[in-house]
Amino acid sequence: MFNRNRGLRRMAAIASISSLVAGCGVLSSDTPDDEGPIVLGTTSPPSTLDPAASWDSSWELFRNIYQTLLAYPDGATTPQPDAAEECGFTDSSNQVYRCELREGLTFSNGDPLDAAAVKHSIDRIRTIEVNGGPAGLLSSLDRVQAPSDREVVFHLNKADATFPFVLATPAMSIVNPAEYPPDALRKDGKVFGSGPYVLESYQDGKKAELVKNDRYKGFAEHQNDAVTVHYFADSASMVKALRAKRIDITYRGLAAGDIVALQSKNSQEEIQIVEGSGTDINYLVFNPNDPMANKKPVRQAIAQLVDRAAIAHKVYKDTVVPLYSMVPKGLTGHTTAFFDDFGEPDAAKARKILTEAGITTPVPLTFWYTTDRYGSETGLQFKEIKRQLEESGLFEITLKSRPWKTYVTGYQKGEYPVFGRGWSPDFPDPDNFIAPFVGEQNALGTPYPATRITSDLLPRSRRESDRGNVVKEFEEAQEILVKDARLLPLWQGRQYVGASEDISGAERAMDPSTIMMMWELHRKTSW
Repeated sequence: MFNRNRGLRRMAAIASISSLVAGCGVLSSDTPDDEGPIVLGTTSPPSTLDPAASWDSSWELFRNIYQTLLAYPDGATTPQPDAAEECGFTDSSNQVYRCELREGLTFSNGDPLDAAAVKHSIDRIRTIEVNGGPAGLLSSLDRVQAPSDREVVFHLNKADATFPFVLATPAMSIVNPAEYPPDALRKDGKVFGSGPYVLESYQDGKKAELVKNDRYKGFAEHQNDAVTVHYFADSASMVKALRAKRIDITYRGLAAGDIVALQSKNSQEEIQIVEGSGTDINYLVFNPNDPMANKKPVRQAIAQLVDRAAIAHKVYKDTVVPLYSMVPKGLTGHTTAFFDDFGEPDAAKARKILTEAGITTPVPLTFWYTTDRYGSETGLQFKEIKRQLEESGLFEITLKSRPWKTYVTGYQKGEYPVFGRGWSPDFPDPDNFIAPFVGEQNALGTPYPATRITSDLLPRSRRESDRGNVVKEFEEAQEILVKDARLLPLWQGRQYVGASEDISGAERAMDPSTIMMMWELHRKTSW
């Protein structure tokens, strides 16, 4: 999730507040509010509370209740020390990375947080090795040492200039060795972290209540004393709660229609919309173990038919933009490789691809999507894709769906011929839009060897600290992805936050990986 070239812009507020009390100004409070918790709504509930199991939007919660060695203070585009006092490579080859912890760190229950706890936290990720879990982020790690109570040393098996960014992901959250087994996931639903907040209570898929962690030592400066997160099934119910003032702010999951309605100049509601550039992407995955999806001509024909512009306009009302490579616009190495190779949607060209391969049409395929992860438009998007493919006369598409928790299990078991995924980057770098999806162990649960990428292009790029010098490697990697057509990018998102007019801090609350730092939110006061 990093991009040193463009220095990822912070989210910029473009909202206007529709009404102000006459004769009063609005002044942001410099102290935590005393009017109860900030209440946040989202449609992305955690899939787990154990960092060793998660490579998904569970990280939203993790960032706020656990602590990592490095993270992103407001305005930072490269990781800075949090649980650590200082970190850095100690050699010229980017293979030995050392961190010294802050003095006197403890977990929220008072147990000491030392170097042994950091080693335990990282080691258990690789020991447990959850399918589709975060172990894939640690492919360059050889071993972890804890020479003293406050010193942690990471020995890498190859040069990796992106390793500090990996350590800053919530996957590398530090957990208490006394509470988290070294070889099994924690399953009692409890959390003992050292982050800015303590998880006071949690109702799976419904609500999380966070209160300020007075034992926390790090860079975060609390602008509130508590945050309550409500998890909604869809955008409509979330926006209804926002309008009724049952929640103060939304994050992730606003439907396009709701965004447009809230942005409307005719709206007299006391709600602000904060908009910013985003690097979230949405894409299709083809299962190599499916007899039909495994055929390259089938995948290429679909790539030739999918009309991204129609999806962006008809389904998402232009709140997203068409994407023609796995690396989104704004990052080093972005290309329009799929458009360059396939051009505009063309049924005749798609028919020729299938005919020359001797494939009988219509081709039967089942497309899967999740009902509660990537926004309320997901079902409409897949209906539009089905319409586009079937209108060509070349495909016969069956649509199926599941809630996220069972959906994840299904794709990890290889049950879906074609399935939809979204990706919120771990760190804003092109590496993170290619590396997680290739290799025998990847975030998709479907092995994708891509030897040229995994054995040459990625290792070569990771030797380069100046990320502006890796354009050629990532352009070639994307050409390989286009030729294989195993992954089909659809669109790149923007970030939209809806908030009551008395809430401030939303424009500062997104780190470069667009994870919300809830401690930045606070209420405004009048004078």
